[in-house]
Amino acid sequence: MSLLVETLGIPAIRIIRPVKHEDSRGFFSETYSWPALAEAEIDIAFVQENHVLSAEQGTVRGLHFQIRPFAQAKLVRVVRGSIFDVAVDIRIGSPTFGQHVSAVISAENWSQIFIPVGFAHGLVTLEPSTEVLYKVSEVYSPELDKGLLWNDQALGIAWPVTEAKAILSEKDKRQPRLADLPAYFRFEPAEERS
Repeated sequence: MSLLVETLGIPAIRIIRPVKHEDSRGFFSETYSWPALAEAEIDIAFVQENHVLSAEQGTVRGLHFQIRPFAQAKLVRVVRGSIFDVAVDIRIGSPTFGQHVSAVISAENWSQIFIPVGFAHGLVTLEPSTEVLYKVSEVYSPELDKGLLWNDQALGIAWPVTEAKAILSEKDKRQPRLADLPAYFRFEPAEERS
């Protein structure tokens, strides 16, 4: 697998760009290879893949995470449309605690985003009928599924949708603010990529 890996403002979050081989017939791209990702220091075994369709532009999903013992790392890509993707550091003691990074992930730019354990993840669709595929490192557990309020002012996220136009689930409208979030994760310097 040929891929390019870019580190964002928080080193643990990375953008992955698989090479796309195109010709008159179409294209071929190896979108996932555990050995290639391990070589890029993303040595995670993913156990489940989810496929999400958001019919409307402005659909917000998140900010979500799952706690231990089934905390999830994620590898997110878009197969139709585009998203504004966000990861928030919720690891107590982290030098970037409460900070976020964002990126546009789209079918056109063929990028993926890797989000490790200890981050809340969310997105908003930038186009109608957007489809997202994401791999997770642990199976879904409803009891361990948690969230963070998407528009908490303390996070400073410049979402490309207004609160009035955002389409959210009732659950996501009621998530706690960062100041009220229990200490689910602690920063381990050994986990951080230098």
